[in-house]
Amino acid sequence: MKIAMVGSGYVGLVSGACFADFGHDVVCIDKDPAKIDKLLDGIMPIYEPGLEALVESNVNAGRLSFTTDLAEGIKDASAIFIAVGTPSRRGDGHADLSFVYAVAREVGQSLSNDAVIVTKSTVPVGTGDEVERIIGDSCTSHRFSVVSNPEFLREGAAIGDFKRPDRIVIGAEDEFGREVMSEVYRPLFLNESPILFTGRRTSELIKYAANAFLATKITFINEMADLCERVGADVQDVSRGIGMDNRIGSKFLHAGPGYGGSCFPKDTLALLKTAEDYDSPTRIVEAVVKVNDSRKRAMGRKVLDALGGMEAARGKKVALLGLTFKPNTDDMRDSPAIAIAQALTDAGVIVSAFDPEGMEQARPLMPDVTMCDSSYDAVEGADAIAIVTEWDAFRALDLGRVKELVRHPVLVDLRNIYKPEDVRAVGFTYESIGRS
Repeated sequence: MKIAMVGSGYVGLVSGACFADFGHDVVCIDKDPAKIDKLLDGIMPIYEPGLEALVESNVNAGRLSFTTDLAEGIKDASAIFIAVGTPSRRGDGHADLSFVYAVAREVGQSLSNDAVIVTKSTVPVGTGDEVERIIGDSCTSHRFSVVSNPEFLREGAAIGDFKRPDRIVIGAEDEFGREVMSEVYRPLFLNESPILFTGRRTSELIKYAANAFLATKITFINEMADLCERVGADVQDVSRGIGMDNRIGSKFLHAGPGYGGSCFPKDTLALLKTAEDYDSPTRIVEAVVKVNDSRKRAMGRKVLDALGGMEAARGKKVALLGLTFKPNTDDMRDSPAIAIAQALTDAGVIVSAFDPEGMEQARPLMPDVTMCDSSYDAVEGADAIAIVTEWDAFRALDLGRVKELVRHPVLVDLRNIYKPEDVRAVGFTYESIGRS
């Protein structure tokens, strides 16, 4: 089967490469000629473990190609995926659907055969209805069906998530759409991956509901961490204790500086706006968004407290280890590190930083932060170190060497990747999250 993937960003490129690895003939389409030129040269526009090798093998096998020409790219495709960005719209927080609708218009004007158009982008309820209307305004000579197929890929583990999914959700309104999507995912049918067919609007809402629920779990355990610090409890044991309950589960119960990334912040906002539009307030999600936003800045104050307070911190140096919102990605979108660095620089603190993959993306977002070549370069002369992202490289630091490099041995572990007794044994003052 020929598949066209419109949008060669994170979701589109990963999905396209994985579909090609299933044996489909895939064309990835993008309006950005620089991105397509890089892909043609084998240069990935994003960092994702295993992606470069996956793309290379399928390009060499002739199953994966790239183009800027949408009309040529979708020609003879049985399934056309829309995988463009839906960022939060400036001013009101609604999902910006301009890219989705622009693709729909071009697809409608260019469609030359029967096809299923699939919204892979995260879109509010009712978007598929509008996509169907837009395509139908231009395309009257070919049969088409608009289907919702949300992605559930975790950055840093996306290839495994795609090939071994918890579930595949397909929202279709007719048998044509269901038949084509069944063929698209036939390799996963054979692997007995759970596939849920729903209505299109239901599928669109499932994506937002899932992300909002996960964001709620993160925010809940972060509030429990604050309580643990005040009552002398250990949030990691609390997390284990409640996570062992199968009704709750252990995932997304790791206390930290707050959620970030490309999905949770914008999707919770978009869900709030959809709920407002339909006069059905989602007060729990409202609280989650508010608490998470304030937490990031609060983590900056936590580091300032470790320096002796705001007045004492002025002129001192803090090293931030980790800048991306999570490890194994170069994604800086809504990373807690941005708010933490801003809180520190606002207080007159000198900030240095190191991240294994995210510094190029971080530089324009943190103009007052000095980017360093290694963890050890970043900590040299520091009055405190803050671990912001739990990269494996930071779990294996030579703490003895670090102590010799810093001005004052203070470590603020915002991800709880160290045992307090191990760090204190080396001579550090150690602060963590939710542990007395």
